[in-house]
Amino acid sequence: MQTIDRAMQVTAILAGNETKKWFSITELSKECDLPASTLHRLLQSMKKHGLIQQDPDTKLYSLGNTWLEYGLQMYDTIDFVSLVRPEMEKLMLEVEESVYFSKPIGLESLIVERIDCPTNSIRVYDQLGIRIPMTIGAANKVMLAHMPQNDTLKIVNSLLKKEETENFMQMLLDVKKAGYAISHGEKTKGTSSVAAPVFNQLNELLGAISIGYVNFNVTEERENFLIEKVLAYGARICAKLGYKPKE
Repeated sequence: MQTIDRAMQVTAILAGNETKKWFSITELSKECDLPASTLHRLLQSMKKHGLIQQDPDTKLYSLGNTWLEYGLQMYDTIDFVSLVRPEMEKLMLEVEESVYFSKPIGLESLIVERIDCPTNSIRVYDQLGIRIPMTIGAANKVMLAHMPQNDTLKIVNSLLKKEETENFMQMLLDVKKAGYAISHGEKTKGTSSVAAPVFNQLNELLGAISIGYVNFNVTEERENFLIEKVLAYGARICAKLGYKPKE
């Protein structure tokens, strides 16, 4: 178990920096608080299994292709290629903004797909695979609002102070009633997002589709248009996945 914990610690460091992708053994040793000799043995084993790779010239380490292979296999099992991604592409073309799909993972969400608008030079950019606390952003709020209440309470109580939970839970009730969520500047200043939930054929929450946009000079009419579109395409994706709303 200790070896697995250490391997995942190394993986988290290599994957967790948005700008730095290659690390020296000295940097990893410091970040992991492990002796270089111990880390060297671990890195050799991880490299053997393709979990990391080492540049032959610089001797620096980064994530290996095994993670990509497993990720693509998982990606394919949730019907992205054939069902979800085409709808995201259509939505992007209609709104000319970046479109995202997020999945809940414990206390955080994971961005598993992003479609950027090639004609929009000013856009929101959130890296694929980035984890975001579940209480931040429109996509996360709309997912929390549509989870079983016990699950929602557990997450909210874990992330927020006691005095904050009552107002937050009331906000989630409003989100569920409206069917969408909106956020302004919660993760990145000057940006906003609108989101709608996505359910599968078992009527289970699968994730959320969202539109991210720079909110400079965005009119109320434009915002209402984005809300209308994210709701419409959220419903289309749900229908493709076999979801049938309860009557």
